[in-house]
Amino acid sequence: MSFIPNRAMYVPIKTDKRNKRWSEPKIIIFSFLAILIPGAILLTLPVFSVSGLSFVDALFTATSAISVTGLGVVDTGTHFTTSGKVLLMILMQIGGLGQMTLSAVLLYMFGLRVSLRQQSLTKEQLGQEKFTNIRLLVKHIIIFVIVCELIGTFFLSLRWVPMMGWDKGLFTAVFHSISAFNNAGFSLFSDNLTQYVDDPLVIITIAMLFILGGLGFTVISDLQRNSHRGFHFLSLHSKIMIIATPILLLVGTVMIWLLEHDNMQTLGSLNTSGQWLAAFFQSATVRTAGFNSVNIGAFTEPGLLVLMLLMLIGAGSTSTGGGIKVSTFVVAILATWSFLKQRDRVVLFKRTISNQTVTKSLAIIVVSGIVLLIAMFALMLTEKAPFYEVMFETISAFATVGVTAGLSATLSEPGKYIIIVVMIIGRLGPLTLAYMLARPKPTLLSYPEDNVAAG
Repeated sequence: MSFIPNRAMYVPIKTDKRNKRWSEPKIIIFSFLAILIPGAILLTLPVFSVSGLSFVDALFTATSAISVTGLGVVDTGTHFTTSGKVLLMILMQIGGLGQMTLSAVLLYMFGLRVSLRQQSLTKEQLGQEKFTNIRLLVKHIIIFVIVCELIGTFFLSLRWVPMMGWDKGLFTAVFHSISAFNNAGFSLFSDNLTQYVDDPLVIITIAMLFILGGLGFTVISDLQRNSHRGFHFLSLHSKIMIIATPILLLVGTVMIWLLEHDNMQTLGSLNTSGQWLAAFFQSATVRTAGFNSVNIGAFTEPGLLVLMLLMLIGAGSTSTGGGIKVSTFVVAILATWSFLKQRDRVVLFKRTISNQTVTKSLAIIVVSGIVLLIAMFALMLTEKAPFYEVMFETISAFATVGVTAGLSATLSEPGKYIIIVVMIIGRLGPLTLAYMLARPKPTLLSYPEDNVAAG
């Protein structure tokens, strides 16, 4: 109640709670769960699996598919029926595109109007500016996805159709093409791709698919618009991705070869060209693709450390991949370098990176570290496994990579739920969860500055 002077009456002030809208993080999280839960329930039905699936295993598999992780508690190729494999492909495609992009696609398909709120969320998920034509952008994304997956299917069919026949060979090619482009890492082969470790047609085709998917739709869109104008006209984000991606691939390839070329259980049994091909593939796949052409569990501990660092960096923002993202890693490195050089601004390619971006990048790294530490501690309580396996599996789940050192197949039920939560946080982004829990409230208050002894 509020009293108005000079009038002998009280005027009630009412707050219409119905006008309060959900925040963007809440919408993203609950739309994700709205796809995940029905998907998990469907996977428990007999039509989708050969011998049945418990709810926790179905939830684990559905989460792994929609978060495009690839970790599995059952053998994908033998446990699921054709219908189950098709359902997994649908979940992987949804996860790769993002639920906001998918909902916009469906609305456009049925000729329905996309609200300004929906457009804003889709643009935010795709990292686009406010003036972007979302209808045209979504159209370009869908065309790009379909073309890439069809090209991948064609090349993979050249290998598998002659081996398996048209029906099985083509289906296997389609499944792996969708899985690869969406950085999901699911394979229909029990040994993943180890039998094709030195097969350039299979290895290079799948690698190119998940590298393209991992660049991010923002970069692809920018290249499509400005590639004819030259590198100078690309956005700063695109420049970072185009330069950092091959550098990470090269450094990862060389490091893996140096550490594993004499390990007979990984690269040592291959000839020189096979070793370099396998080293390249592992360097590329651990940055969120999830396939493997050698036994990851047989890597030396220094080799596993290199893989974990690459997994944590991940792919590009707004891509089908995970991790803290390449741009986040680069901005953090540049901010550190600027501090050491005692520079007030972070500059790259004659462009100043905003303080907000720098702070966000550092916040992502800190929140990610906290999530990983909590998850690792919880898994050490529930699982009887070496620390390096727990650490590797946790980072793999958080970065939505899907490669495993062997722990996933032996997880206890509490351990499975821990990994499920980690995969969801990894896919949605740690800051999305942090924003929802913190309930941020903008303020105009400003306080005097003071110093804190750091370092």
